[in-house]
This record gives sequence, structure tokens and C-alpha cells, in this order.
Amino acid sequence: MRGRMREGHQGTGPGAVTPDGCSVELYERLPAGDEPDIIERAVPARARILELGSGVGRVTHPLVRRGFDVTAVDESPEMLEKVRDARTVCGPIEKLELDELFDVVLLGSFLVHYGDPQVRQRLLQTCRRHVEDHGCVLIQREAEDRHENLPREREIAGGLVRVVSSDPVGPGVRSVHVEYLFPDARWTQTFLSRPLTTEAFELALSEAGLALDSYLTEDRTWVRAIPAGEGR
Repeated sequence: MRGRMREGHQGTGPGAVTPDGCSVELYERLPAGDEPDIIERAVPARARILELGSGVGRVTHPLVRRGFDVTAVDESPEMLEKVRDARTVCGPIEKLELDELFDVVLLGSFLVHYGDPQVRQRLLQTCRRHVEDHGCVLIQREAEDRHENLPREREIAGGLVRVVSSDPVGPGVRSVHVEYLFPDARWTQTFLSRPLTTEAFELALSEAGLALDSYLTEDRTWVRAIPAGEGR
């Protein structure tokens, strides 16, 4: 199924494709990797987690198995149909208003690099709006070299992920084209990304009422933020 795509986004391949070009069937194949481990180390045991952009539950399901109470949010009903044993909410993240607070808000999948800076800021405001005053927000950032030395590929889940190109298409914005190659299927995704320096990222946090608490990985791709003024 192909619905209306977000501007600058496109996806091809078998099965349903979301407005940002993600394939449901493809994401069912992709492993969670070390993301659940990083999250578990950074938050209290059995915390209530609001996962923004959960997709098919690639990270949701390992977190649930580890005892976390997860509410999974995604704008794609086809994605959320695949989520099990977690509460689901369907709708755009930047417009989310649940009128409740969580111990942890999770913004993964590099969503903080959304091409439109106004949307990015609304995403961060959604994080702040839904986190307890003594809670935390975990954010996944792009690696500093993500847009360099292309094309580049790696093996994953019995196939190949190839980042083909990252081309400037406007001030500070790049169009990224990725191929996913498997013996029985091929998908592509094109999306817009806005790289952020460390300074620009921390400023965006501040403008949303959040403050940097710590970088959780050596490459600084995972970040723990807290509500501004809630020092530890």
C-alpha cells in the first residue's frame, strides 16, 4: 500500500510503506541491535516508557520482555498492527497530546534530525510535554560521519544495507538514499536529514525545555536529557 508521502521522502519495495518511506515488511526483518541494552542501562527498572516512532516494535518488544511498561506511538497503523503486548497510539508524534507523564520518553530512529527544523522542535517539545519532572528523555543522534565516505554498506539480518548517497538539497538539509538488499526482496528509502553539530543539538534541547544530562555511548549517538532545571 502506498499512501501520501511526506515531502522529500519516498520508499519502494514490497508491502506497505509509511509516509516517511519506511517499509513495514523490511522493518519486521531488522534486529534491535544494542539499542535495548543502551536504554535499559540508562533508565530505572520497570519504568514507564513512551516510545515515539516505535514502528513495528523492533525495540518495543525487547523492552517489554525486560519488564518495562511501554506505550508505542507511530503515525502508521500498518506498523502498529505488528506491535504486541504494549499499548499503542496512532498519530503524528509532533501533535501528540496524551495528558499523562512518563518516567522515560524515547525518541529513536534519528528523528531529531528531521529535515524541517520546526518539526524537529515540535518533536522535542512532545518529549518535554510527556516526561515526568524527575524523568528523562533518551534521544538517538546520527554518527558524526554518517553523511561521509559514501556509498557505504554493511551486512544485517541476512542482507545488505547500503547508504548510497547524501546530497545537499537546501541550507543545512541533505537528501539521503538507502538501499536494503535481500536474496528475496529489495527496498529503497529516500529521506531528508538535517545534521546537527553538538552545539546545535544542545541548543535545540534547551529551546524545548530540556538539558543535556549525559552521552550514553562513546560515539555520542545516544543521549540522556532531563527537564531543564532538574539537576541530578
